[in-house]
Amino acid sequence: MSEVAAGAVTVEEAASVTDELMDALGRLVPQLSRNSPVPGRDEVAEIVASPATVMLLARETDGTVVGALTLVLFRIPTGLRAWVEDVVVDESARGRGVGVALGQEALRRATAAGARTVDLTSRPSREAANRMYQRLGFELRETNVYRWSGPA
Repeated sequence: MSEVAAGAVTVEEAASVTDELMDALGRLVPQLSRNSPVPGRDEVAEIVASPATVMLLARETDGTVVGALTLVLFRIPTGLRAWVEDVVVDESARGRGVGVALGQEALRRATAAGARTVDLTSRPSREAANRMYQRLGFELRETNVYRWSGPA
């Protein structure tokens, strides 16, 4: 388990699926999305085991998981791409640098893996998150984002 201390939190990679991890996701996922169900144990195991995904967890000094981020790394013909998904900080820990610590570790890992850029999306209504991403060095891109939602 790789750990990086950042202020009052420690950021580590989820190395296995534990009851503690499932409980933490049960608390955090609904704070991220009201429409997405909490993933089941098998789905979390797939994320943790995949060579393309790294689930980072932020822990307070008492060991409580107060944040999560998933870093996705994948190779395409033009190089190694990195994408940050599902960044969530527990409501009780917001404004204390937890998201920054998760973001810094994701950027460190992406750079170490050879990614030249890291992408993410964030709804404009998530004002605090957007300010944090800009503090981390992310820049707003002029692009179109398209989504296919399956057959009508």
